[in-house]
Amino acid sequence: MSGRAAGEPTAALVAGVGARRGVPAAEVLELLHATLATVDPAARIVALATVADKSAEPGLLGAARRLGVPLRSFPAAELAAVRVPAPSAATAAAVGTPSVAEAAALLAAGPGAELLAGKRKSAPRGRPARATCALAGPAVTDHGGVTAGREGAAEAPSGAADIVMTSSNPPRRGTDRRTAAVGGPAPDSTTTGTKETQ
Repeated sequence: MSGRAAGEPTAALVAGVGARRGVPAAEVLELLHATLATVDPAARIVALATVADKSAEPGLLGAARRLGVPLRSFPAAELAAVRVPAPSAATAAAVGTPSVAEAAALLAAGPGAELLAGKRKSAPRGRPARATCALAGPAVTDHGGVTAGREGAAEAPSGAADIVMTSSNPPRRGTDRRTAAVGGPAPDSTTTGTKETQ
């Protein structure tokens, strides 16, 4: 997501976060900012998302409060139904889903979302990592419309969260892309297309 033209809308992304008990908000925020910088430093995080068992973790709540965004949560079973690139057996044994950060980001970003930054671990000095994060946003077709694909969507509809995007325009890729309002047709096209992966 680089090469945004002047006046192009800022991308609005969802950050999926996983955490060990007692993670400080500062560690979560440092990881989020570092991960965002690898995707698009000008993008905005509009929500954090995690597994329900971590929804009361003070470090996650504190990070969401400092960013001024909601912390969404999903039951482990709903996250387990989301297809991710690198599921973890250890995570599945610990929290009941093979992915927290990637699955939560995709699920909270809504049907058709794509993973823009895969799972990354925090890197605190002198101690083990206690946070993970991944970033997701709406997939965009060559015509700039939001896809209607199912990447990242759970097998069953989620009752836990709706699409978290607050922008009325999808992110653009490159300087030659056009944008369309979310839910509207792509410019110069009657269909928005789909993006199916995996």
